[in-house]
Amino acid sequence: MALEISGLKNVVCLSADTDGRDGSENNAGAFCDGLTHQRMAAGNVEIEEYLRAHNSWSAFDAVDDLFVTGPTGTNVNDFRAALVL
Repeated sequence: MALEISGLKNVVCLSADTDGRDGSENNAGAFCDGLTHQRMAAGNVEIEEYLRAHNSWSAFDAVDDLFVTGPTGTNVNDFRAALVL
């Protein structure tokens, strides 16, 4: 998603799991906006390599965009949201 919205100044996205854990990691998911890809590139994060390795956690952790809630006690579904202003 960060690649798709790169450069857009009016879009913010969230992808998260309602139980508070994305797979085996300690985060529920991650945020991204139109500047996420640029911030990753500035930090020498090669987003395409992380995508090929199915390792979004490390890419979003590098730019402090992880969404951390702790355990929620629920497991309803995965949640995706996009805010377009």
